[in-house]
Amino acid sequence: MNDKVYIHELIDIIGHNRARYMHHMTANWVPVGLEERNQRCFGVWGTVGSTGRWPEVVNMWELDGWDGLVGNFRHELGHASLQDPALAEWWAAAASLRRGGVDRIVVPEPWTRPIDDLVAAGVRGELYSHELVTVPAGAAPAFLAAVAEQAVPAHEALGLTAVGAFRVAMVNDSEAVVIWAIPDWETWARVEQAWLGTGDDADLLAGWRRTTLGLGADWRRTLLVDAPLAPLRLGRQPEIGDRRPLDDL
Repeated sequence: MNDKVYIHELIDIIGHNRARYMHHMTANWVPVGLEERNQRCFGVWGTVGSTGRWPEVVNMWELDGWDGLVGNFRHELGHASLQDPALAEWWAAAASLRRGGVDRIVVPEPWTRPIDDLVAAGVRGELYSHELVTVPAGAAPAFLAAVAEQAVPAHEALGLTAVGAFRVAMVNDSEAVVIWAIPDWETWARVEQAWLGTGDDADLLAGWRRTTLGLGADWRRTLLVDAPLAPLRLGRQPEIGDRRPLDDL
């Protein structure tokens, strides 16, 4: 049972600063977030530009349930500047690397594993599929139940591993996020062909495809690649000892 709550972020990067931003978020931020807020890094990924917005980074942060999220917001926003004064230098560096983004609060399905469990199980992909799903208002729980029952076994048959499925809060149950670990690029190509109803594996996704149409589900699927210090690649949370000068990146 996963009782965590997550912050999901789509970040617009300025120019050629994606490597610097990913390092700033992992090595420079994660140790602080762990110590001060018990906030873990669930993932930091770069979006494959040919499949979505670019340059873009996707961040996910794991907190200890709603109480952990409340503590995180109070810690950050309980100041006149609406920023933690102790992080003024960190914020200034981050502002030079990204122009903004869009955040969501997301709640995991009970079977979604917390980051420490995913790391312990060795879950990792050469790339990842990130699906931002939209459904008719009220249909997100039914869609996510179908993911567990039907999509997970269908994708596992193609070689993918479910990183997690999440219900988006603060909307009318009309959005969900699903993330899959893909072992290699060749497997991704097979999956995309199966979605199009072509190739040798088309039958493996045909039933799931019919289910999504019946639920009125649509999605934007993009591909992601781990940041060098992302937990699923590194096998642990980033540490202070991982830090390097941003100018060296």
